[in-house]
Amino acid sequence: MNRVFSNKKAIFIFMLPALFFFVLIIALPVVLSLVYSTMEWNGFSPMKFIGFENYLHLFKDNIDKFPLAVKNSFLFLLVSVFIQIPISLLIALVLSDAKTRGSGFFRTVYFVPVVMSTAVIGQLWSKIYHPDYGILNTVLGLLGLDSLRHAWLASKGVVLFAVFVPILWQYVGYHMLLLYAGIKNIAEEVYEAAAIDGANRFQMALKITIPQLLPMLKVSLIFSVTGALKVFDLIYILTNGGPAGATEVPSTLMVRTIFKSYQYGYGSAMAVFIILECFIFTGIVTLIFQRLQKKY
Repeated sequence: MNRVFSNKKAIFIFMLPALFFFVLIIALPVVLSLVYSTMEWNGFSPMKFIGFENYLHLFKDNIDKFPLAVKNSFLFLLVSVFIQIPISLLIALVLSDAKTRGSGFFRTVYFVPVVMSTAVIGQLWSKIYHPDYGILNTVLGLLGLDSLRHAWLASKGVVLFAVFVPILWQYVGYHMLLLYAGIKNIAEEVYEAAAIDGANRFQMALKITIPQLLPMLKVSLIFSVTGALKVFDLIYILTNGGPAGATEVPSTLMVRTIFKSYQYGYGSAMAVFIILECFIFTGIVTLIFQRLQKKY
């Protein structure tokens, strides 16, 4: 094994296919977006260099569009961090307990939405939310709660909440499985020693499981944060950013700006902004967990 890793030529050859696809699919589009973001271009006429004007335009003009989209993405971030991750952690803690019956079955049930196509999930929830024959309004009507019935995907007051729910439903199982795997890697002897000392399940979770789970929590939180900042597909299917921009996020606005308004430079500036905020928040999460790991 050491001979294999000491052979730099072999390492380079094995890494070359992955490196090629990384450059082609990730690095090159990022560089091109950075270049386009400094241009005024509609995709057809010659490009015109305008420097950082597109970036200034993000928050200077269209004040009711891009800033609102950024605000909505931050709301998704807060929901992901303070609702999605705690729910996933709670489920992982319950299912990892040896006393929980049918944990394998429930792990599968919670993970099913993760492997489903986002298009299928979008169509499923659009039917659930349908104002006329949707199951949600039907159940509310049967319970005599007609005042709570809504056109869920068409009412500005409730549509953002309505979009939050299927996103949480889809990804709770993903983070649950990551955290469950991390919990199962903690040595059982630690829990046995704590039980001998008289610790209950809550104390074990607080003093043993969560501190030992910090590396996996960091990974899960980074995935959750970056996923919230670049969320696109489910919102695009359910509402396409509507009604009246109530569920607009930077990615949906970027797609509309590039492919419908043909403002490639301005849309590329939005793409670069999304990339930068993902890097910034990833760095913030990493720093926070470095301090937490030093503390524990």
